[in-house]
Amino acid sequence: MTSSRQPIVLLGSTGSIGTQALDIVRANPLRFDIRGLAAGGGNIERLARQVVEFDVPVVSVDRRVGGELRDAIHTIDSSAHPQIIEGPDGATQVASLVPDGVVLNGITGGVGLLPTLGALKSGATLALANKESLVVGGHVVRSACVRPGQIVPVDSEHSAIAQALASGVHEAGLTSPVVTGHTEVADLVLTASGGPFRGKKRAELADITPEAALAHPTWNMGPVVTINSSTLVNKGLELIEAHLLFDVAPEHIVTTVHPQSIVHSMVTWIDGATTLQASPPDMRLPIALGLTWPERLHDVEKPLTWADAQSWTFEPVDSDTFPAINLARHAVASSPTHAAVYNAANEVFVDAFLAKKLPWLGIVDSLTKVVESHDGIADPTLDDILGVEEWARAQANALVSRSS
Repeated sequence: MTSSRQPIVLLGSTGSIGTQALDIVRANPLRFDIRGLAAGGGNIERLARQVVEFDVPVVSVDRRVGGELRDAIHTIDSSAHPQIIEGPDGATQVASLVPDGVVLNGITGGVGLLPTLGALKSGATLALANKESLVVGGHVVRSACVRPGQIVPVDSEHSAIAQALASGVHEAGLTSPVVTGHTEVADLVLTASGGPFRGKKRAELADITPEAALAHPTWNMGPVVTINSSTLVNKGLELIEAHLLFDVAPEHIVTTVHPQSIVHSMVTWIDGATTLQASPPDMRLPIALGLTWPERLHDVEKPLTWADAQSWTFEPVDSDTFPAINLARHAVASSPTHAAVYNAANEVFVDAFLAKKLPWLGIVDSLTKVVESHDGIADPTLDDILGVEEWARAQANALVSRSS
C-alpha cells in the first residue's frame, strides 16, 4: 500500500537541525514518512536509534563506518536491514530519493552543496537550512531548480522574511516563499542576536577563548554556527543568502541587533510600513514550516504571551568591531565566486580558532585578506566553484600556518 504521508529525506540527521526536525516528525506520525537519513558518522549510536525508531530504509554516512552502524542498528533491532551508503557522495544519493517529497538539508558547511543540487535536480522541495550551499553555489543552485518555489528557507531569519513577504499586498496568497520582482519591498531587515560579545569593542576581544565564543546567550547551535554568530560571519552569510533567495539588492538588506531574538526578521515596504515575524527563539517553527510550506502544523511551539511586561530592543551593528557583514556585502558586489571564497576560507579559520591556532580576531581579519585577494569569475560553472573553494582553503591554510 502506498503511504499517504509526506515523504521526507533528512540530511544531517544527528545535528541540531536534524534532531529538532525528528522531534516534529515524532509529534506528527501520520503526517511524515522518513525515507532516508544522512549523517557525517560522528554519532553512530544516535543515528542507529533514528534509523530504528523511524523505520528508515536508506541511510548514508560520510565516513567508512558502515559496519559499525550496521552493528549498532542490529543491537537495537536485529530485524532492521536498511541500505547503508558510505562515503562523501552518500548524502547526494539520499537527497535524490524523494522527487515527490521534501529534502531537509541540515548539513553544516559548504559540503552541503552537492546534496542541495541533487535534491533540486530530483524535483523534490528543498527545505534549506544549509545556507552555505546557496552562498557557495549561487546561481548554479538557482539554475538547478526545476520549478518555481522549490527552495523553502529554514533559517529563522529567512523563514521570517518569507512569512512577511507572504503578507504583502500584491504578494498575498503566494505559495512560494522565494519570489522575484518585489516592487513593493524597500528593505529586508535581518535581526542578529549580537552573539556573546555584543557591546564589546575590538580592544576587548584580543584574548577570546573558544569556550567564551561558544557560550551563545540565546541559541543552542553547533560549534561552527556558534562561532560564526560570535563574529557575525553568520549574519554575513545570511545577507548573501537573502540576496539570492529574494532577489533584493545587497544595499537593501540591512541588519539590526536584537538581543532578545524574538523578532526573527522584517520587511519594510515602500509606503513606510514594516512587517515582522515574532516567536520564541526556537528553531522548530521554521523547520516545521520548511517541511509543510505553506501550511502550518498545530502546536509546534508555545506562542508568545502578553500577560507579563516585556521589552524588545534594537541596536545598530558596530561595524568597526564586527566587519564581517560589510565584508559579505563587498563579496556579493565583487563577483559570483567571492561568496564561495568567503564561506570556504571562514570554515578553515573557524577550525583553526577552535584548535587554538588562530586568535578570534584573526578569523575575520584573515578572511578579509583572502576575500580581497580573489580575482573572481563572472559566470562560474560548478567545477569553477569547487576549484575556487579549493583555492580559498589553500590560501586560508597558508595564513593559518604563518600565524601559528
